[in-house]
Amino acid sequence: MPRTALGLSFALVAGVAGLLGILAGGGGVVGAVHHGSLGGPPDFADIVQRVNPAVVNIMVVEAPVEKGARVGHRRSEEPDPDSDQDDSDDPDSDPDSDGLRRGEGSGFIVDPQGFILTNHHVVSSPDRIRVRLADKREFNARLVGSDPATDLALVKIDATDLPTVPLGNSDRLRVGEWVCAIGNPYRFDHTVTVGVVSSKGRKIYDPSFDAYIQTDAAINPGNSGGPLVNIAGEAVGISSAVSLEGQGIGFAVPINVAREILEQLRTQGRVTRGYLGIQLQDLEPDLQRLTGLSESRGALVVDVLDRTAGQAAGLKRYDVITAVAGKPVEDGDELVRAISNRAPGSDVALTVRRDGRELTLNARLDARGSDDDEDGDRTARKGVRPAATGDALGLVVSDLSRQMQAQLHVPADRRGVVVKDIVGLDPGADTLDHGDIVVEVNRHPTPDLAAYRRAVDALSTGEPAWLFVYRPRPRGTFLTKIEVEGRR
Repeated sequence: MPRTALGLSFALVAGVAGLLGILAGGGGVVGAVHHGSLGGPPDFADIVQRVNPAVVNIMVVEAPVEKGARVGHRRSEEPDPDSDQDDSDDPDSDPDSDGLRRGEGSGFIVDPQGFILTNHHVVSSPDRIRVRLADKREFNARLVGSDPATDLALVKIDATDLPTVPLGNSDRLRVGEWVCAIGNPYRFDHTVTVGVVSSKGRKIYDPSFDAYIQTDAAINPGNSGGPLVNIAGEAVGISSAVSLEGQGIGFAVPINVAREILEQLRTQGRVTRGYLGIQLQDLEPDLQRLTGLSESRGALVVDVLDRTAGQAAGLKRYDVITAVAGKPVEDGDELVRAISNRAPGSDVALTVRRDGRELTLNARLDARGSDDDEDGDRTARKGVRPAATGDALGLVVSDLSRQMQAQLHVPADRRGVVVKDIVGLDPGADTLDHGDIVVEVNRHPTPDLAAYRRAVDALSTGEPAWLFVYRPRPRGTFLTKIEVEGRR
């Protein structure tokens, strides 16, 4: 499903190029924070005194790469033209004269036996990892496990009886709550910045897994992997990214994401996730009416991929999944997490609403693949002359020729009309592009121009039209809503 560009550029804030990652462990109890006088900001001095000894500096060395090769950028499901992740913007990761790539980031100790939590993009592909503790001792470290999808990584040093940072509960964070970030920005060791939680659940790279904590506590290159700490002295996040265009816009991975995959990182070095093979969309009032639901809770199935667990279970387009193993799911994000947290090969019962009926489907989960799926550029709008007028949806469409269907490898059940131009001003049209294929309008199949025109002609001015769209490049499907324009 296409993502709306955020209109901001983001940079990973480690001192090295890389993908993304995080982890979690145990820790002791930290005393309560003191609040400033006259209702001012809280005093983090005692908290920092206790947490700082468990924050570490991570130095990495990477071998030379071929000229022009991409090194270690985190990849989202679709390229984001507004995302700036160029290594040249990172002053701490320039190649040395010997061709080696050196960088620095942060981390924090989560187990007294030497396990350290950091970002995956800090340690994604180094030939050497070196850790410096707050007491200036240095150790070689080994990478225990990492997970690019959530920017989690676990490294270990050979040391014992180390101080640790206790882990909090990021689900309990409230917008406006005070937090502080500790790390090594621009090689200034153990820098402390204070701010508030600006927002929760932010999606930057991957809409399936991202739920970043946004904070205005200053985060800069070198902070990656350092803890974001609440007023109880607990790590509630891991500093990961910062907006290049804004001030006071930093992002941290929630610590509860780490808790969910810690054991897998410790024991097998990677994370395996359950997978249904479906595309989802959250419900809104118009979609709720289209599917005949009495409430907007659940995740709407937009598409079911061939030869997947979802297809084998009998899921269909416009099904609404409301519970997994009897536990309600509020939206698509919650469903993805519930499925991903289960092991591939496990059986799970799905509660589904279909055309006003409730049924239970049993699925045996597949294994989710890597994030390195095929990328592709959207079909460019080259040589297309704008039409004077479009149809009631503000579109100019044509039949899909057999030659084009074969050329683009369009499946038989994705046959529809091709978008030639977009002249309407409804915001829903912004998600469409030249070359998209409209497969359905308000659940009515549109395999050819005649069927499409019948479906559009049946709409009234101002009525919402939900288009099920297939995009050949990059391959995917999605729903978009366009309000019918005034008839001419």
